Amino acid sequence: QVQLAETGGGSVQAGGSLRLSCATSGFTYSWPCVGWFRQAPGKEREEVATIEGSGRPRYIDSVKGRFIISQDKAKKTVALQMKSLKPEGTGMYSCAARWGPCIGAFSYWGQGTQVTVSS
Repeated sequence: QVQLAETGGGSVQAGGSLRLSCATSGFTYSWPCVGWFRQAPGKEREEVATIEGSGRPRYIDSVKGRFIISQDKAKKTVALQMKSLKPEGTGMYSCAARWGPCIGAFSYWGQGTQVTVSS
């Protein structure tokens, strides 16, 4: 059974940093595409960053140069290092996974972790 669990959210002032971690289980024989998503209050969920099983990352333009997604297959975790955070980065951050390339809908989701960035 595939499970995802996020940790690392919290409150930070603008310009600060946070590191989110997504612990995975159930991926025994192969490694999926894993993505980080966020949903701000009153807005639709958006994809922030994804990482292929090969390690290739992809980011939305608004976080390029400030966020880094990485994976540790031995520990079965995917991290999102966020720096120079902005108030518009506030929201519920969730990790998700899908088999195959990072194209299309994600099948597995964690519960999310709240990130609040104050100005």
